[in-house]
This record gives sequence, C-alpha cells and structure tokens, in this order.
Amino acid sequence: MSKPTIGLTLDHETSDKYAASPWYAIRENYCDSVAQAGGIPITLPYEPQLADEYLDLIDGLIITGGHFDINPEFFQSSTRHKTVKLKEQRTKFEIGIVLRALKRDMPILGICGGVQLLNVVLGGTLIQHIPDEIENPLEHEQKSPRSMPSHEIEIISGTILHEIIGQTYFSVNSSHHQAVANIADPIVVNSKAVDGVIEGIEHPEKRFCLGVQWHPEYGINEGDRALFDALVNASA
Repeated sequence: MSKPTIGLTLDHETSDKYAASPWYAIRENYCDSVAQAGGIPITLPYEPQLADEYLDLIDGLIITGGHFDINPEFFQSSTRHKTVKLKEQRTKFEIGIVLRALKRDMPILGICGGVQLLNVVLGGTLIQHIPDEIENPLEHEQKSPRSMPSHEIEIISGTILHEIIGQTYFSVNSSHHQAVANIADPIVVNSKAVDGVIEGIEHPEKRFCLGVQWHPEYGINEGDRALFDALVNASA
C-alpha cells in the first residue's frame, strides 16, 4: 500500500527575520510527526483557487496552530477583544479548505488554533480571552517549553479521542489564550481541563474529524503520537 499524503496548513509572516519579503513557516515537528506515523507531509500555501486541487492530491488534512486569532465576525460576535491578533489571509484560506474537506469527508485534525477554526467552521463560537471569561483559569499559556506538560485534562469516555488515547486523565502542553466556547450539533466535546476549558472536539458522523487544543506534535507522551497514527490510518 502507498503511504497516505497529509496536507498541513502553513503560518505566514511579514517580519524580516527570515526574508525581506513575506514568507511561509511551519515547525518541522509537525512534518516529522506525520512522517513518523507513516504519512507523507505536504505543505499548503495560501492559494484559495487551488483548494480543490490540493485536496485532490492529499488524503488527510491538518490545520496547524499559530500565534494569531480568528476574526470574531466569523462566529457572529459584534465585539473584538483587545488581545485578538488577526491573520485574515490565513483564516480565509483555512476556512475554505476545511469546508471543502468536510464535503469530501476527508480526515481532518485541528491542532491548537486549528481546533478553534474547526469549531467555528462547524457552527460554534470561541472564548476570545480565557482570563476574562473563565473563573480561576489554569495557565493556558505556559511559560515552560512546549516539550513539557503544563496541566492535566479529562478525556470523556465513549469519545473517539478516548478510544485513540486510551486514558481518562492525560497531561498536555498548553499555548493559547482563546478556546472553544459553544458547539453546534452534532459536534461532541471530547476533553476538558479542570477549569472547564474545552480541550478537544470531534464530529461523530464523519470518518475522522477531530481537534485538540494542545500541541501533540511535540510528542511528550504516547497519546500524542497516537493522534497522528489515527489520522494517518484514517487517511489510508
């Protein structure tokens, strides 16, 4: 059997730290995690007119994280928190390709900002700034390296995520100030932090449509690696 090809969305920067003109970026551990799970990683530049051609070439899709937020207009919010940082071109491209991937029932994994985007596309809303909306929140923007766990989550029994990871309590890293707020039917919450912040969602009626708020590409435990294995297996 040929290895499944997994498309990964890119980040976009305009700073001159790498080049004088705008440039794409992705951490290599995203691609490494796909390759180690038996997939072929392919990155996807923001060319909306090529979205269907991209999907013709890949078997599964990963929406990666990034240091930015989704415009609240996309989930019908009339206000924007002062901390919200936008990357409009990226968000529009990711929304477009996710909508097309859902129509094809293509396996999708959303990571960190990717779970937030997935929830918005599926009709949900977001918490724009956790400290303003959650009482006594955990430190969801950890100061320690992401290769270290930050806090524990509870994985809900009977979910696809629980079947993949095989644990009820699970330690994760954490690097986000926003989170999933409301979900739309038939989406299911598959995990939560002790402070009530939603840590993952899934679509039980799709072949594989799942998002997590942490960064499993750092592979800090076997459960993280199992997520990439599950995506690649679903894409085969």
